[in-house]
Amino acid sequence: MKQQTARNRLASRDQSRGFTLIEIMITVAIIGVLAAIAIPSYQDYVRRGYVVDGTNALSTMRADMERYFQDNRTYKKVSATILPPCDAGVAASKRTFGNFVISCATVVPTDTTFTLTATGSGPANGVVYTISEQNIRATTGMPTAWSGWTTSCTTAWIVKKGQAC
Repeated sequence: MKQQTARNRLASRDQSRGFTLIEIMITVAIIGVLAAIAIPSYQDYVRRGYVVDGTNALSTMRADMERYFQDNRTYKKVSATILPPCDAGVAASKRTFGNFVISCATVVPTDTTFTLTATGSGPANGVVYTISEQNIRATTGMPTAWSGWTTSCTTAWIVKKGQAC
């Protein structure tokens, strides 16, 4: 009797080895659905990380310009030794923050106005943000490959997919 039960256990163990084709196909289908949802979400999450460099850099440069204005009562260059943080005539005024270059080369600072521009490069290529002395923030460029992102906005920085202007 002992041998009979041992044979039954061996026979049942042989029958339960491996997976059926249906089980494998169901697993592949589940992984495919999860990947179809997870990969685009992850890409948008990474893109949101890229644009933070530009917005943080513009905020920092704006604060530097305001400190300069408090000391000199102008945004323009006061003398050859006292330079504003963003002097359009000096190449060194272009600062790199992560994937963004901050400059004011497009609009020269006046006594009371300035506009700073953050231009993306590398993975953030095509993203362009601006900020003025009145803290007017604008998105003037967004890559067309970033589907679902608002391409331009004159009143805010677009920092995530689906954000309205």
